[in-house]
Amino acid sequence: MAATVKYDDIEVGQEIPAADYPVRRASLVMYAGASGDFNPIHWNERFAKTVGLPDVIAHGMFTMAQGGRFVTDWAGDPAAVVDYGVRFSSMVVVPDDEKGAVITVSGVVEEKLEDKRVVVALTARCDGSRVLSKARAVVQLS
Repeated sequence: MAATVKYDDIEVGQEIPAADYPVRRASLVMYAGASGDFNPIHWNERFAKTVGLPDVIAHGMFTMAQGGRFVTDWAGDPAAVVDYGVRFSSMVVVPDDEKGAVITVSGVVEEKLEDKRVVVALTARCDGSRVLSKARAVVQLS
């Protein structure tokens, strides 16, 4: 767990170091079970290709969750994400090999608000493509 980030120690423009989140086919099957989204484009390569996809792709909400995980890992306890939104800008293609895919998330503190809240702008990439755009989280810090 990360050390607690304190509002008074944060500066606008402060960069949050990138973190890598590996994605494997097994991750997608587990996510499907947790979310109830069993669309075969997320686990069946043959089906994904028959509908025109390059391979199995990660659930959009799975990808979004990695951004949320990044923010909570950075902020530590007892911080809280009070608002979070993204737009999906590209697919996370997950090959059926040991490597799978990797989502790399980084951030920058964009604004300090009242009541010890900060706005964090996120960047999420996979294989050189931006997979989330307009990704922002409002975080309540101590």
